[in-house]
Amino acid sequence: MSESPNLLTFLSAPRQHEQPFAWRDGKPLSHACLVAQVAAWRRVLSSQTGSRFALYSSDSATFACILLGAWQAGKTVYLPGDVLPATCANLGELVDGYLGDFPSQYAPLTEAPLTAAESDGARPAFKALSPDFPALVIYTSGSTGEPQAVPKFLSQLAAEVASLEQLFGGRMGAADIVATVSHQHIYGLLFKVLWPLAAGRVIHARQLEYLDEFQPLSGKQIVLVSSPAHLKRLPAAFSSDQAAAIRVIFSSGGPLPSEVAAAAGQALGSIPVEVYGSSETGGVAWRQRVAGADDSWQAMPAVAWRVAANDEVLEISSPHLPDAGWHALADQVQAVDRQRFRLKGRLDRIVKVEEKRISLDALERHLKAIALVADARVMLVEQPELQQRQRIAAFVVLSATGSEMLAAQGKLALNRLLREGIAHAVEAIALPRNWRYLDALPVNAQGKTTRADLLALLEPAAGAGLTAAPRKPGERLLEQEPQRVLLELTMPADLLYFNGHFEGAPILPGVVQLDWAIGYGRRYFALAPQFLGMLGLKFQRAITPGMVVQLELLHDLQKSSLAFRLFSVAGQHASGRITFGAGHAAS
Repeated sequence: MSESPNLLTFLSAPRQHEQPFAWRDGKPLSHACLVAQVAAWRRVLSSQTGSRFALYSSDSATFACILLGAWQAGKTVYLPGDVLPATCANLGELVDGYLGDFPSQYAPLTEAPLTAAESDGARPAFKALSPDFPALVIYTSGSTGEPQAVPKFLSQLAAEVASLEQLFGGRMGAADIVATVSHQHIYGLLFKVLWPLAAGRVIHARQLEYLDEFQPLSGKQIVLVSSPAHLKRLPAAFSSDQAAAIRVIFSSGGPLPSEVAAAAGQALGSIPVEVYGSSETGGVAWRQRVAGADDSWQAMPAVAWRVAANDEVLEISSPHLPDAGWHALADQVQAVDRQRFRLKGRLDRIVKVEEKRISLDALERHLKAIALVADARVMLVEQPELQQRQRIAAFVVLSATGSEMLAAQGKLALNRLLREGIAHAVEAIALPRNWRYLDALPVNAQGKTTRADLLALLEPAAGAGLTAAPRKPGERLLEQEPQRVLLELTMPADLLYFNGHFEGAPILPGVVQLDWAIGYGRRYFALAPQFLGMLGLKFQRAITPGMVVQLELLHDLQKSSLAFRLFSVAGQHASGRITFGAGHAAS
């Protein structure tokens, strides 16, 4: 293991050929396999015209080989967060080709066959990568709007790999890397691919969809790279072997509630290390809330920071940025000392409604302080077609008590009760006008709740144009058994959820498909009251306007779960298993 990993030269570092660089399905992939595959991709891509290629692969080992081969061939790699039709259409205007798991109509290069020389085990020569090479264009998760493209030079990635090893390498040792997050985003890319490869740690090729899928290899310790969304939904129990195997847990993508950090420490044997940063800035600070620790963040060693005098936003200077200047973030902070600061809220979550400044962060905190609420998100909705053009919408995950009240008294009564519960703390104009009650907040591959997914769930307000758009498919019951139902669903061309998702290429949001599965499941089966989690959730094919699909639901009484799959003549569109229980809903 390298004491000072260098991302620019690690392929040339001496390593034993039989030493594994990855595990796939319990089998090791050797370092010799890595260098041979990288050399093959370098050869194939060197013969391709153009310098910009989009890469998407769900397998971390395959992804690493293609990415490194592309850099060796002098290609800039674009990393989309998904391969949905609108994403691919947008990439078509930017890239010269596609690599990995893109739909067949984009003619992606899916493998690089080895030549005899590459197969015989001879070590190929690799060039040292240039720090100023434009290595990547990565996309934000789109938490506040459409994903934004963020270019990255190799110098930025190499500096961050070195910073992470300096800060955390000692506590990780030679542990393997297991992740529940995608490497198509900056956090997963660094923590589950670039950093471990450069430092000589072994990665696991398959991403865990849920933590209860984790099965440790005999005698192996692991570093778990996860997110608040996954850690909030810890399985009911971990075996002693599972807990003992976990050496370090990382979490990023949003603040981890203190009670979740404590629960993870108790269940997994390690308090998560939280990393604060963004696609644009890279890593900025970290914290680990062990007993007695406060909620402040400590700046990473290479990061200089200050608090802007006029608006208290955080400004940083860092080698993780493209230049040496000061970069302003959207977070307001309070300095604790020279190394630590406390987050106060996002500046871009201060909105104006009828000239009144409203903090969406503060509004969420007040809602979550009510015993009826387990979790909540609020956002400003612009509705220019209505007389009242702006309104606050609230998306609420209820506690067990809140769910009981909703069932007993109905939505209007609960709306009124929650509004009264926060009326003492916010101005009347800030009280939410739209309320949506969810089993869980929708999350993307990085465990983030995006504005687009919330908008897809928003109940339309009264007003011309909004109420006319249907929110349910045409339905026909095909088969019904005691614990199985088969429905035929027809997608109206003017379905509300196609609107804006996406312009020019409308598709049905995955969160809506999941919401329908739960809704129909509750109609036909006596499901337990509380949503607990999801297992094996997959979205394979897009559902478009006018499409006719079949929804099969299977109720497992013993496991208190609902399995669903959506399919059509085109193949399978989505599938998964949803678990329910009688206790507190996971938030």
